[in-house]
Amino acid sequence: MASWSPDTPCSCDCFVSVPPASAIPAVIFAKNSDRPREEVQEVVFVPAGTHVPGSRLQCTYIEVEQVSKTHAAILSRPSWLWGAEMGANEHGVCIGNEAVWTKEPVGTGEALLGMDLLRLALERGSSAQEALHVITGLLERYGQGGSCWEDPMPFCYHNTFLLADRTEAWVLETVGRLWAAQRIQEGAHNISNQLSIGTDISAEHPELRPHARAQGWWGGQAAFDFAQIFSLTQQPVRMEAAKARFRAGRELLQQWQGGITAEVMMGILRSKESGICMDSGGFRTTASMVSVLPQDPTQPCVHFLTATPDPSRSVFKPFIFGVGAAQVPQVLSPTFGAQDPVRSLPRFQTQVDRRHALYRGHQVALGLMESEQDRGQQLRQKQRDLEQEGLEAVRGLLAREWAPPPQELGGLFQAFVEKESRAYA
Repeated sequence: MASWSPDTPCSCDCFVSVPPASAIPAVIFAKNSDRPREEVQEVVFVPAGTHVPGSRLQCTYIEVEQVSKTHAAILSRPSWLWGAEMGANEHGVCIGNEAVWTKEPVGTGEALLGMDLLRLALERGSSAQEALHVITGLLERYGQGGSCWEDPMPFCYHNTFLLADRTEAWVLETVGRLWAAQRIQEGAHNISNQLSIGTDISAEHPELRPHARAQGWWGGQAAFDFAQIFSLTQQPVRMEAAKARFRAGRELLQQWQGGITAEVMMGILRSKESGICMDSGGFRTTASMVSVLPQDPTQPCVHFLTATPDPSRSVFKPFIFGVGAAQVPQVLSPTFGAQDPVRSLPRFQTQVDRRHALYRGHQVALGLMESEQDRGQQLRQKQRDLEQEGLEAVRGLLAREWAPPPQELGGLFQAFVEKESRAYA
């Protein structure tokens, strides 16, 4: 099974700011999801649930054992699969994943995708650390594997994750079923398609070091530098590009150290010159997310999602868990049941139109921005105004200057999606 080629684009960027790096007493999380440029990403609301003991759960390729209770989650996901590229749950846990290739071979069989692991962790973990344990437990039991794009030619990788909650963040980096994790209790941090954990390891798989010794990658005497030991000796061109994005992301975070806000994170995600806002080689940034996780547990967490590609020409719209939170139909892709190319064997032999209503309207708007200067500028200004309206509402909410009824908070995302849809009509 093909897992990677030098010409295969591979990128994603995750960021987190933990006080005192943040301008406010909140952890701020952000991610750009960079995927095949024609792939549609939908925003899915999953309500909390209770489940029959011993029941099974169908993920993208395999079934796993279901747990008795699951948390409500908001997911930004490629619309053909079960898992998610990024998301948050009702307890203020946020997770983003990244593709990574290491000395450890990528498995050839279908197992859990990294995106499946991400969703399972959000549905089952009430803190970043608990979500990390969910991922490592499932990784040990089921493994990771399977094609990660909707194409007959398989594209497989291992995963790194950035997990955050109201108090801290964790970086989790995997090599097959093995892993290392780093706890982040202050400052700003980013990950970009490469191993980044060196000797500062907060937790690890018990077989990690014995495996490295058995493979001849570590002699046991020198310091155990996870990234150095498990990274590919000869880095492909695309991995070198990931290093450049990683350095650029770190520099942008350092520039804003102590003053990082949701708007600052949105600006970083929109940075084209750094490559963080991507559009090359058949890949582009297909969706983006920024979350504000106040340290004060009486304040709501706010999650801004685009549901459309290219954050530099998209609107970050606020979502808040609460009464009235529900699926917004305009950002939900059509379904195809048993006829879906991901369900029919062999997989991905045909293509279907997965565009949701907001995606279609956004496509038209992007075309006008590129072809009709006046009309395009008007649409871009409408986007800016709408995003600013959302940011000001959230600032008022967190400053306790605005106290809407719970039903209104739960319906905030739908209200902004509807406004954006009208702007494109």
